[in-house]
Amino acid sequence: MSKGDICQQFTQEVFEMYQSYAAFKCWAFEILNYTPAEYGGIHHAAARISGDHVYRHLKYEGGTHRVQRIPETGLSSRMQRIHTGTMSVIVLPQPEEVKIKVEPKDLRVDTFRAKGAGGQHVNTTDSAVRVVHIPTGLTVECQQERSQLMNKETAMRMLREKLYQQTIERELSQKTSARKLQLGTRAQSERIRTYNFTQDRVTDHRISYEVRNIKEFLSGKGLLEDLISKLLEAAEMEALAELLDHNCRSLQADP
Repeated sequence: MSKGDICQQFTQEVFEMYQSYAAFKCWAFEILNYTPAEYGGIHHAAARISGDHVYRHLKYEGGTHRVQRIPETGLSSRMQRIHTGTMSVIVLPQPEEVKIKVEPKDLRVDTFRAKGAGGQHVNTTDSAVRVVHIPTGLTVECQQERSQLMNKETAMRMLREKLYQQTIERELSQKTSARKLQLGTRAQSERIRTYNFTQDRVTDHRISYEVRNIKEFLSGKGLLEDLISKLLEAAEMEALAELLDHNCRSLQADP
């Protein structure tokens, strides 16, 4: 198993973890895009999750997730060593109506045939759609539906949500505090969690949280729920500390 294979397998495991967590929370989980890898796992996937307080619970899952594991048996002893890989999670809010104006002249729309596992075409028409927002370089694609029109509508909705997220991050960057935790404004590319299969341990680096039993954690139930609850508590404490700090500075500044 190569490093790429490890990442693709891990990407599938994490995606399925969130799918199971959505079921655990009684949320709706709609797969928008799912691209299988040739030798197992997935290259990338996207889903829309709807329900009560979805974004509040999942917004701190955004970032880089690292995996450490020994590849499956069948390799030479020289290859029996710990391999490390990463995958990224991006969490975008879903307001009821994302009021982002997109000019047609700023778009490039490509159509292609949807592909399944192994790269084979699963449709005889160019039903899959890829939309590129030229000014920002943002790219989205959808191939879940048989209808090209439906795939385009979904891709445009995904693009507006990404543009909306960019706007939010730009505003937040102007208000970033000096504190280290920064659960709500951390860069999506920052490593937030390590899944060490050889030690059967999951570590969240933001709050120095560790839990054993990776298999149970990846089942997307109680252990994941417990970590998310602790992240929410840490974020609330951070917000309170920042508010108190701001009030103290304001009092000191008053003549």
